Amino acid sequence: EVQLVESGGGLVQAGGSLRLSCAASGLRFSEYAIGWFRQAPGKERERVSCINSKSRSTFYADSVKGRFTISSDNAVNTVNLQMNSLKPDDTAVYYCAAKYGSGLFEYAYEYDYWGQGTQVTVSL
Repeated sequence: EVQLVESGGGLVQAGGSLRLSCAASGLRFSEYAIGWFRQAPGKERERVSCINSKSRSTFYADSVKGRFTISSDNAVNTVNLQMNSLKPDDTAVYYCAAKYGSGLFEYAYEYDYWGQGTQVTVSL
């Protein structure tokens, strides 16, 4: 059984940092792309960042470039999302998702597996 478990969310003041982790089990990690998505109330789920576990290629949404860093530790099947200079607009539930393949996948419907999500709240 494939499981993705997010951790690291919480409440932080604007300008602060959080580090999200996505621990994967039940899949061959190096054969998957791992994406981080977020969904704020009343908004569509959007891709924030993505990493291909084999090629280590990455993607960042324009809204987080220069502030967020995604990394993959294949030895422990974990992908981390370091989030710095957080803004209130970053407030959302953050999900990690896994997609089999060698690319960086843009759309939520493309992903095969999802975690349960972790809440990130950024206050003024």
